[in-house]
Amino acid sequence: MSVQVSASFHNKDLEEGLKFSPSFDAAGLVTCVATDAASGDVLMVAHMNEEALRKTIETGEGWYYSRSRKALWRKGETSGHVQRVVEMRLDCDQDAVWIKVEQTGGACHTGRRSCFYRAVKSEHGSVTLALVDVGHVFDPAEVYR
Repeated sequence: MSVQVSASFHNKDLEEGLKFSPSFDAAGLVTCVATDAASGDVLMVAHMNEEALRKTIETGEGWYYSRSRKALWRKGETSGHVQRVVEMRLDCDQDAVWIKVEQTGGACHTGRRSCFYRAVKSEHGSVTLALVDVGHVFDPAEVYR
């Protein structure tokens, strides 16, 4: 399968049509939001390049591109905490991907189920963070040796 980028689409074709035409940014990436297929909870946000998107579609597992390492990676290749894709969607202008997944273990490298474990609190002009998901589902020191 080849993932094609098509700049020739008119907005109506892109927004209402059925042609798969993901729109990657200048760095060749598209943002991907992964949610738990059962609960709907947001697990993580990452980026995909063309190869990661293709491999996700072909294998049914979550593949991403690490901007910091400048490398392709399969979710769970080190931890064993893989993501099985249940459904994939693209937004209206095809520049963001949403995957509903069955997550094995935790999604976050900190050992938590989700990367979104802190809430933003604003009180008396001060902005702080509060832990809302304090439990760990695995020990990162054991998993990422």
